[in-house]
Amino acid sequence: RSAFMTRSELKKAKRVVIKLGSAVVTRADGQGLALGRLAAIIEQVAEIQNSGADCIMITSGAVAFGKQKLSQELLMSMSMRETLSSVDRTSELKNIAQHELKRPNAAVGQSGLMALYEAMFRNYGIHVGQVLVTKQDFINNDTREQLFNTIRELMALNIIPIINTNDAVSPPPQETVMEGTLNITDNDSLASRVAVDINADLAILMSDVDGIYDRPPKDDGAQLLHYFNPKNKDKIKFGDKSDFGTGGMESKVVSAGFALDHGCSVIICNGMKYNTIRNIMAGQNIGTMFSPLEIEETSVKVLAKNARSGSRKLASLAPEDRADIIRHLAKSLLSNEKEIMEANEKDLNAAKARGVTGPMFDRLALSRSKLESLCTGLLQIAESSHTNVGKVVRRTKISDSLEVVQKTVP
Repeated sequence: RSAFMTRSELKKAKRVVIKLGSAVVTRADGQGLALGRLAAIIEQVAEIQNSGADCIMITSGAVAFGKQKLSQELLMSMSMRETLSSVDRTSELKNIAQHELKRPNAAVGQSGLMALYEAMFRNYGIHVGQVLVTKQDFINNDTREQLFNTIRELMALNIIPIINTNDAVSPPPQETVMEGTLNITDNDSLASRVAVDINADLAILMSDVDGIYDRPPKDDGAQLLHYFNPKNKDKIKFGDKSDFGTGGMESKVVSAGFALDHGCSVIICNGMKYNTIRNIMAGQNIGTMFSPLEIEETSVKVLAKNARSGSRKLASLAPEDRADIIRHLAKSLLSNEKEIMEANEKDLNAAKARGVTGPMFDRLALSRSKLESLCTGLLQIAESSHTNVGKVVRRTKISDSLEVVQKTVP
């Protein structure tokens, strides 16, 4: 079994794992769930499920949901209840508060989180089943076999398994690595392990970043990579992890690489944006797709900046030098016709996958006659560039010391 090579193939996925990171599920203030965003995501998951494919969800959010409930309870316990009780629990409550209440939050939040998912999916005629796991469930062979038997049985009954780590009892992540498999340290690694063990075609890892960048997104000049081969991991620089999650981008890359090596395609994307899942399944350039292909790409923004910089350099050249460069561009269109037509064929296939038709599609298609027409046009520009570049079109005197001059440029 091999992973999909390009985005146009993603619509063929028959078994999809969707992982919702803490930042996606949780409100910006960390107090409770982002209900509007969750509802939109569940609608998209329901579309895939009702189209005949199998969906499996890996979700965070129990701790955040429980925190919202327990924060109110804690306030009551430290005020009114303390007055009514004969037992002084002040020191005990303060000690619990200092340890962030993660396990109690998880225990209280699990039931509420599942009730929310059940109510939302019910609107689309879909049933869900909760599957709580710990790292030990994957280490013990018998337990792991029973776990995935349960998941397969739920899918056979057209029930969406909603999987979450049982944070009420799970120990802190350990750095021990099991040879030949992926160590589970967060929900990204959990999603990849589940995707591999159930033979999923696609895993969508949703967090609060747009995808993988060649350097930390906050750095100047950072470029989003729409395709990424894990073999090139050493060529990129990772930033800090999310404030909400337990894993960072490097963890996501390792997890996604494991899934890709076992035949499951992976996309890392921003779950905070509208219609993310729907657009991914339509083949659009959303997030970063892990692919075994070696794809060298440059973003549209970088191309635009390079074009502007090149135009300014062209304008500063002597007329004959400028004309020679334009003539060379014109001749290159015909001498590189084979490579241009092959690249155009890929663009046309991508446009078809996105549903582009009619006049817009026709304008994208290149032919020998179109290339010849472009070549002729560039040669005409080269001949006229001796006189039509640098020509003063208008002079506007603003003051005795300031004059605005409008000139033609390439």
